[in-house]
Amino acid sequence: MSDLSGDDAFRRPANAPDDGRPNPVPTVSPTPPAPRAPVPPELAGAFGRPSGLDDSFAPHSAAPAPPARAPEPPPQVTQAFGRPDRTDSFDPPPGTRYSSEPVAESPWWNPDAESDPWRDPGSDSYLGAPPNLDDPAGADEELLESASARARRRWRMPTLTRPTATGLALIVVFCLLLGGTGGAVGYLLTREVGPSPLHSANAKVATIAPNIQRKSGSVANIAARLLPTVVSIRVQTSDEVGTGSGVIISKEGYILTNNHVVSLAATDNGKLRVVFNDDSTTTARIVGRDPKTDLAVIKVDKSGLTVAQLGNSDKIAVGDAVIAIGSPYGLARTVTSGIVSALDRPVRLSGEGSDTNAVIDAIQTDAAINPGNSGGALIDGAGAVIGINTAIKPATSSDGGSEGGSIGLGFAIPMSQAAGVAQQLIRTGKVVHATLGVNARSVTDLGVHGGDGAEVEAVNPGGAGDRAGIKEGDVIISVNGTPVDSSEQLTVLVAKHKVGDTVAVALERQGKDQTVQAKLQSD
Repeated sequence: MSDLSGDDAFRRPANAPDDGRPNPVPTVSPTPPAPRAPVPPELAGAFGRPSGLDDSFAPHSAAPAPPARAPEPPPQVTQAFGRPDRTDSFDPPPGTRYSSEPVAESPWWNPDAESDPWRDPGSDSYLGAPPNLDDPAGADEELLESASARARRRWRMPTLTRPTATGLALIVVFCLLLGGTGGAVGYLLTREVGPSPLHSANAKVATIAPNIQRKSGSVANIAARLLPTVVSIRVQTSDEVGTGSGVIISKEGYILTNNHVVSLAATDNGKLRVVFNDDSTTTARIVGRDPKTDLAVIKVDKSGLTVAQLGNSDKIAVGDAVIAIGSPYGLARTVTSGIVSALDRPVRLSGEGSDTNAVIDAIQTDAAINPGNSGGALIDGAGAVIGINTAIKPATSSDGGSEGGSIGLGFAIPMSQAAGVAQQLIRTGKVVHATLGVNARSVTDLGVHGGDGAEVEAVNPGGAGDRAGIKEGDVIISVNGTPVDSSEQLTVLVAKHKVGDTVAVALERQGKDQTVQAKLQSD
């Protein structure tokens, strides 16, 4: 640390001149650069200039010689395709390289144009004459006039300085003619194009020649032949009216129908009236009824009846086409079609207000059958009646009641059974049935048999079952080898036989199987 203090710290050195100038700065000579180290031979060989070159750029090459000009075309080509001989067109201007006397002061020509590397010496194109910038007023006014101005001048409409009476008259006549023509055209268009009239005294509708061909086995052909054989039956009592159907089976006036259709007339002193296909009507009488098969026969006194052809229901098969004819809901002459959907279907029949209590071995069909079809005909594809429409399986409502109407499950009594019953009713007025003489109920899960059967609840003393040794509690499992699945099936299997026939009844008693022979008796 310095030992000076106060003004002594800022005094001028003793040997410094006192002339007011700053102290001179001592001059320092620069240090000369060190000599450059020689370039190694390997770098000089890789990055040095080639031998014989002292500069970084190669010398300019000599200017290329201009190409030879194409020979002059033949005179005929020049005359046909050459330029017109005009000095104000695109002739070479003075100073160009195609001019015989180049002008050095021309702005279009440079002395070194021939050797200019940026020009294409082989091009035959050249510039036209330069514009005349010295005397614009002397230019042709037509050439200087703009295209829009020429267009306006060319299409400018002449103006009338003073209208004449003749001109005004012509204008008025022209306007009247134009207006009259437009009105006439509009009137004609409204008559031709406008809405057509609503009524026409000479209007005619198109007619179509009938060309429908109905084969002999078609539904329409069968219906046309069978409709006259099916009738509508109206039943009237003191406080009730009902409707059903029937099939004419004899020229003597016998009509086959259901017992539940005519039972009200029999039990309540009612009246029967038959309506035929031709809308003629007549009264009818009851010939006989069979509540156990739900069949009945009535008779009318009328001549000229069309009789139905009765078929063999034992020959039909599931899937065969069938037709149902009847009067559902009182709608006479109604025809529906379908197929046989099942055979040998045991169906128990009982109706409110009727004494019917039957079990039938029914034909099941999906042909629409509704209330009023009862007693009508079920017809096969050959036009023969194979069944009597009797019952339907109605849909069940939410409250457990029946909604009525067809759901595709209709049932008909086979004609093989109905014909025999009708024959007995016509001959004697009553029907004799074969019976086993037992009462049974349906059961399920029969132990080792694993199936269903009919358990005997009561045996009629002296009846066919009693004589064969059948006892209460026995479970009947087959008749003549046909399995018994329910009490209804037991009834229909027995009903297929005649009085006096002997049948083999297989049963189960206290876990043991045995077979007995029963001779059927009359009911």
